[in-house]
Order: sequence, then structure tokens, then C-alpha cells
Amino acid sequence: MSFFTPIAFLFALALPVVVAMYLLKRRRITRLTSSTLLWRRFLAESQANAPFQRLRAHWLMLLQLLLLALVVLALARPYFKGSARQSRLRVVVLDGSASMQSTDVAPSRFEAARAEAAGWIEGLRGEERMMILLAGASTEVRQSPTTDKGALHRALDACRPSDSSTRLVEALQTAAAFTYEKRGEEEVTTGEIHLFSDGASTDLGALASKNLPLVYHRVGRRAHNLGIISLDLRANPENAAERAVFVGVSNPSPEAWNTQVELRFNGQLLEVKPIQVPATNTAAVTFLARQETDGLFTATLAGTDDLAVDDQASLYSPLPRPVNVLLVTRGNRFLERALAGLPGVRLRLAGPGPLPEGSHDLVILDDVAPPVWPTGNLLAIRVAGTNWFEGLQAEENPSIVDWNQTHPVLRHVSFDTVDVAEALLPKSATWGVPLIQSQLHPLAVAGERDHRRVLWLGFDPLKSSWPLRISFPIFIANAVEWLGPGASGSHGLGLHPGEVLHHAFSAPVPSAVVIHPDGRREELATSPGGREVVFGGTSTRGVYRLEGGTNQLTFCVNLLDAAESNTTPLEELPLGRYAATAASSVTTAGRELWRWGAAAALVLLLLEWWYFHTRTA
Repeated sequence: MSFFTPIAFLFALALPVVVAMYLLKRRRITRLTSSTLLWRRFLAESQANAPFQRLRAHWLMLLQLLLLALVVLALARPYFKGSARQSRLRVVVLDGSASMQSTDVAPSRFEAARAEAAGWIEGLRGEERMMILLAGASTEVRQSPTTDKGALHRALDACRPSDSSTRLVEALQTAAAFTYEKRGEEEVTTGEIHLFSDGASTDLGALASKNLPLVYHRVGRRAHNLGIISLDLRANPENAAERAVFVGVSNPSPEAWNTQVELRFNGQLLEVKPIQVPATNTAAVTFLARQETDGLFTATLAGTDDLAVDDQASLYSPLPRPVNVLLVTRGNRFLERALAGLPGVRLRLAGPGPLPEGSHDLVILDDVAPPVWPTGNLLAIRVAGTNWFEGLQAEENPSIVDWNQTHPVLRHVSFDTVDVAEALLPKSATWGVPLIQSQLHPLAVAGERDHRRVLWLGFDPLKSSWPLRISFPIFIANAVEWLGPGASGSHGLGLHPGEVLHHAFSAPVPSAVVIHPDGRREELATSPGGREVVFGGTSTRGVYRLEGGTNQLTFCVNLLDAAESNTTPLEELPLGRYAATAASSVTTAGRELWRWGAAAALVLLLLEWWYFHTRTA
């Protein structure tokens, strides 16, 4: 038993006062009372002149002491510790994203969440079961449903945070699969989902239609963080020996920050620039740096904040080399001039028919289907292979309703005033990402097929108003840069934590090795041809090296996520547009007993009243 107001026991000091009253002797005084049954004997014995007398057992004194004790007990508000209702299964979802490494809660949000989850393990009762999911770069089932508290503690201790973005939808969908049971035509809830997270950068709109039995345990106290959210390299058009380095910084904190951004090349400090980032806003800084050899550019934020994983970002930049482009066309002066004006492009023209011999980094097919398709990277304009799409249908005057501005091919490209006369529209494209979208079907798709990059455009630019817009040459420059990565060397060598690296060597290799940022070496299996490797162990930010024979590749893993750098702990999780789950705090629920004490005192008074009337009736 515990008490909410134990200070009320000070009123118990009145108990000796009641006893002292019965030790005193008083002269008889006539009083009119409602009940005299218990007073008669006491008044008959209080006629002595001495001030004190020997304490005797009096029913009235005992009754008064009992009533006073019950009143004091009621004021102290006693209660028994309550317990949660029994659940057949509790699914613990531990957020292991980058923001959980914030140190506003000592030693970190992740450690605080793990300690709270350990308390829930100890609270398991009877046949209750628990399972543990770790929501990091991908959802991991660290412990299947069990009643073994030791196994649950071991699984919880083995969990580690990653440097990836928050991916809670996948984790909650996995948890929901264990907490619902199909009974006839209805789904019955058979468990609870306990999410331990700061709620940062979550988009749970996909769960709006599900009535999840979700309990959100919020971790974190504040947003005190600056983060690098973008890092890009471009050749300086005025000086081919220089690189323009663009660094974007986000400040989710409620106060403005004054800090410095440091730029290093291969570990050597090049320049430091001050930057002021307004509250809950972003700012950018640009560096111009000479580059004479292949190397690594690293941007670092000076100072300290709650989250360190987004204070640094790197990009590997090899020196540009010429890109050999083969243009197969019936005649397109706009396309020829856009390609000829690009620096570092060696353009070769060809007409319909067999492709000319020679090595080409990029082949552009302008409404021409060759007898034999090339094996390298490809830009196909209004032409497609037989197995690229489920079906192609011609449509006149399709409307451009949207385009993917986040893709490198459409950087700084707009289609606001572009009209298309006719286009081929596929039903679906499972191998790529739609870039330009009509009302129902994509007009452009970018992806990988047969170990090569393919950019497909469903309409002829000459049958549109696009070549007259400034966005057309920008699109061609972006396409050459994306399809021929040697043009800049920046794209394709930067990944987000948790993303998978696909790389094809120029020649077969017997084995490949990845060297992690901490120096650890990991052997990789190659494809049957010995050319392609797949690597998915990119959960840690840093610089990686891939070695295969005499071939080497340096690639960087950076957070670069504005939503994840926003470390503001959410009071509630938005589940779509109209639903939300509020944060729950772990409190000791209790069943208070003061009402029972007050009721007992009332019963005693009524009992005394009843006893008096039955004796005098």
C-alpha cells in the first residue's frame, strides 16, 4: 500500500489529545446531546476533584479514536499499485533511426528508450508474451513472441541504433500482422503495439485506415540541432580546374544559430565560412575549390549540438573525363546543339541502321530502333525494347500534370509551359521510376535494365514546345551526367544509410572486398559472371571503399535528411490527415482507498445512532 499525501499523517498527532481528554476529570456539567447512551457512564465517573484519573476502557473513546484514525487515513489517500490489463502479446517497436542518437536525454534517446522497454519486460505477467522489433534502415525481428524474460532482455541489449532515416511504417505494419487475428469475417485485436520513439520525421499516412492498438512512448525533450541536409558538387563553368561545393544546413531549433562550415579535401582544410541559420529554417553556403587529383570533399559543422551524425557529409570527386556519346537520329538540330555545347562531351552522329563500331559511354536513340540494342547506358526517345513495358499506347495531346523534381535528371527542369502533341504511354514500368507523369500514365521513366542505366522518354521533343524552353538543354545536360557518371563523378557515389549499392566492374573479378569507415573488411560474393556486386551494409555514415582485383571504387554514405535532422520530439504521431496517436507516459496507476475509509467512518456513526435508538425505543 502507498499514499498520495503521506503528510496527512501529521493529523494523527490528534490521537493522543483524545486519550488525554479521558485522563482529565471534570465537574459534571449538564449538556443536551443527541445521544446519551455512551455518555452516562462517563459522566457518572467524572465527579472527582483530582485533575487526572486512571485510564479506563471506554467505548466512546475507542469509537472516537477509530473515527479519527479513519479520517487521517482518508486524508493520506492510500492506494494499491495497479497493473495494466493483461494482453496476450505486446509488440515492442524500438526506433533505431539516426535521431534517436540525440543526447538531450542522457546518455542518448535510444538508451533511454531501451531502459524503458526493459521495464515493460519485467512487468510481464503469467502467460503474457512479448516480441521485439528494431526499426532501423529496415525492420528487424530481434525476438519472436516469447514469455522468456531472459531472452527478451538479451535481444533488447543486442539492439543498436543506425545512422539511417526513420522508417516506422514498415515496422508498424509488421507489428500489426502479429496483433490482429482473423475470426470469421472480422479482425480481432489480440495484442498491443508499444512504440518507443521520438516521433521525428515520421510519415504514417499509410496507416490511417488501420485501427492500430498503438501505445506511443515519446522519448526526448528538445530540438537543439544543426544538420547538413544537402551536399552537391558541380564544375565551375568559369574555371574547369575548380569545383563548386554547395552545402545546405537546416536548423529545426526555436532559436537562430551562428556557426561555421569547414571544407576539407582529402583531410586538408581548405576554407572556413561563417553561416547564420534562422530558427526553424535553412541556409546555404557555397565554396569554390581547386581540384587537381581525384579526392574526397568533406563538409563539417563547427560547434556541438545534440546530434552528431548529421554534422558531417562527404562526396568523392574524381576528375572529369571525356564522355563518348553516340547519337542515332534522323535529324534533330536541337538535340545535336544541346549535346555539342556540353563540356567534356565527344559527340558522334549516326543514322538509322546498324550501330557503328567503337566504345561509347552513352548511346542516344532518337526515335530510331536499331537492329541490335547497345549494351551501355542508354537514352531512348520514343522507342522501347520489346520487354520494357506491358503495353504502349499512342495518345494525342497528353497533359503533363507532375514531374519528379528530386531526381537528378530533372534538377532545375520545369514543364509548366510545355505542350506535347503526341506520345507513347506505357501501362506500367516496374523497372524504373516515373519522371514525368500524365493524368494516368508516365511520359518518362528512369531506371536500370540488364545492368545498365536507361532513361526513356515517351514523346518526340520536336513534336512539342519543349526545345524552345530553357529546361530542354538543362535536361540533356542532366541526362548525360546521370547516364555517364564519369562526367562529374559525384552522382552514383553517394548513398543514404540503408541504401543498397549495385556496382558492375568493367571486367570480371574473382572476389570483392568492402572496407568500412572503421577499417573493417568484408568479403562480398560476385555475380556468376564475376562483374556485379551488391552491398547492403550501409547503415553507418562514412566513407567506404570497394576493391575488386585492380578496380577500386570510393563511395560515401551520408544522412542528408532534413526530416531526420529535425529532432523535435512529437507529442502525437500523425496517422494520415485526420487521425493521430498521442504520446503516453508511463505512470503508476493506483486504486485509491480513501473513499472506503470515509465510508467506514460514516457507517460507524450510523451504527451508533441505530444502537442508541434501539436501546431507547
